[in-house]
Amino acid sequence: MTQYTTDTLFDGRLLIYQRRHGYRFSIDAVLLAHYTRPRSGEILLDLGTGSGVIPLILAYRWADIQIYGMEIQPELYRLAMANIRENNLENRITIVQHDLRESIHEAFPCPFDRVVCNPPYRKAQSGKVNPEPERAVARHEIAATITEVLQATRRMLKVGGRFVTICPAERSVDLTGAMRSEGIEPKRIRPIHSKAASAAKLILVEGIHGGRPGSIIEAPLVIYEADGAYTTEVEEMFAA
Repeated sequence: MTQYTTDTLFDGRLLIYQRRHGYRFSIDAVLLAHYTRPRSGEILLDLGTGSGVIPLILAYRWADIQIYGMEIQPELYRLAMANIRENNLENRITIVQHDLRESIHEAFPCPFDRVVCNPPYRKAQSGKVNPEPERAVARHEIAATITEVLQATRRMLKVGGRFVTICPAERSVDLTGAMRSEGIEPKRIRPIHSKAASAAKLILVEGIHGGRPGSIIEAPLVIYEADGAYTTEVEEMFAA
């Protein structure tokens, strides 16, 4: 097991195995899960679930929801399954190994109330591609583009259902344009700043399938104080 690390969230209440040198989740997953805000009784889908961290956080924070995860990479799929078992959440989280570009898997109870995705941030041919395959697929549009993510979302999300995602601020036009092309209207947009005086690096976006035009730009989310400590809002996201 030396190729894996054992990490925790919420004062050890969630245990998460991760590849030591493969894909590892970041604070983006915590921010996205917090922004999702599901309602009681909803059924959610996490596209490209990786090691299953977003379903785990959602299940921990919201007791009365069911979550499905889709992952294309075999090793990450097995790791997600191990994490679900380790946290005794098999009755609330279902992970399926599947390519989102293909037809809907028979295990999915479509349409979903809410679809969540932490997509690859960079275009396939842009920047330096990580030599580690898991990280490369997670960060670059190798297995799926933003457009393909939105096409899959449209197929699986009910009319009136919500799509929630996070992406670099520099790709905000690509994202919102792809959402509108697939009939998913961006409704809430929240910029994320490392520090109060810095430019936004990321945005959180919530859209509604079949929603009317019109968006709200919310107050910025600042991650770090001037001294490098988490802001109170972010600290609360990690609180048990």
